[in-house]
Amino acid sequence: MNTTPSYRTIAGDGLWSNNLGLVQLLGLCPLLAVSGTAINGLGLGLATLLVLLGANLCVSLIRHWIRPEIRIPVFVLIIASFVTAVELLMSAYFHQLFLILGIFIPLIVTNCGILGRAEAFASKQPPLPAAADALAVGGGFLLVLVVLGGLRELLAQGTLFSQAHLMFGDWGRGLSVTLLEDYRGYLLAALPPGAFIGLGLLLALKNLIDQRRAAVAKAAPALTTQQANTP
Repeated sequence: MNTTPSYRTIAGDGLWSNNLGLVQLLGLCPLLAVSGTAINGLGLGLATLLVLLGANLCVSLIRHWIRPEIRIPVFVLIIASFVTAVELLMSAYFHQLFLILGIFIPLIVTNCGILGRAEAFASKQPPLPAAADALAVGGGFLLVLVVLGGLRELLAQGTLFSQAHLMFGDWGRGLSVTLLEDYRGYLLAALPPGAFIGLGLLLALKNLIDQRRAAVAKAAPALTTQQANTP
């Protein structure tokens, strides 16, 4: 019998402990390819989150009627249906951003992380935990895309959210921030090697934080015992 984890555990796993981009290292092709700017990362991240949310909910709702031997083709069909819907919506309402993201929108279908959550979690849990898992996993992936895109944009152009109007319309032009005036740019950050280097730095930072947290957690019981033994 499957037990439902707490929402705190689901959020912690999706956003940090089992992050799709920094721990599972899935979906790296679009993550590295379109993370040239923060807005590109935000656009693809939101598209992935919406697909994941819809797929998890749908799989959870019909989990009792799916025969085990055909579950994977059914999951792929469900994911492809939501990807098509998101692709059409982006083409209609965010057409310029849709053109920039290009083939990486339909390639969400092949993201192993989405299929993995449908198989490992949504197919075994009720709708609300499945939706929470989708929001946590999709949100974690979105954060990695935005942070990596913002880092590369800052180093390459000296700006942040320079193409915000592609997603938010004319109002978004006011969101663009120029952090470095008369900045000539760092070409490596805009090129594919810059994406790999940036992701490597994020991985190193996460591992460092995890090591520090583990060291603090290990030292805490010893400190508590020492204080208790102190007269």
